[in-house]
Amino acid sequence: MRILGIDPGFATIGFGLIEAEKAAVHMVTYGTITTPAGLPLSRRLYQIGTDMENLIGQLKPDVISIEELFFNTNITTGIAVAHGRGVILYAAEKCGIPLHEYTPSQVKMAVTGYGKAEKRQVMEMTRRLLKLGAVPRPDDAADALGLALCHARSFTSRLPQTGTVKETI
Repeated sequence: MRILGIDPGFATIGFGLIEAEKAAVHMVTYGTITTPAGLPLSRRLYQIGTDMENLIGQLKPDVISIEELFFNTNITTGIAVAHGRGVILYAAEKCGIPLHEYTPSQVKMAVTGYGKAEKRQVMEMTRRLLKLGAVPRPDDAADALGLALCHARSFTSRLPQTGTVKETI
């Protein structure tokens, strides 16, 4: 399964593609999509959408894993990220790629085993799990690979159940 992790943003969008087969995972590629400061909002959003559609077409993922929005202290930045994230969701749907959303705590838990791990711990475990020589840079790309790993480690538990579940007491 080819999993494209996306760390949504407005100025910088991180992406990371991994291939997962059972318990084995390996990194295919990673990087960022950037939009230049100074462009009008509508132009930046259009560029994000176009670049995302091109990236999806080029990498041909089976599924996309994206981070759910997390508003910290700067609501203005959060709104801009929300605009960019909306365009990314639209591009995934337009390209027909299934999309799964994960909170930062879910990513931390899946990658490190601790839902309150520090960012550097997640980045180091991402490096180790993908057997990379160094932590991917920039941070946005490393975060995207962590999102892809999160889906690889949890998608089997998200399969629809068949039949009925019987409860034993």
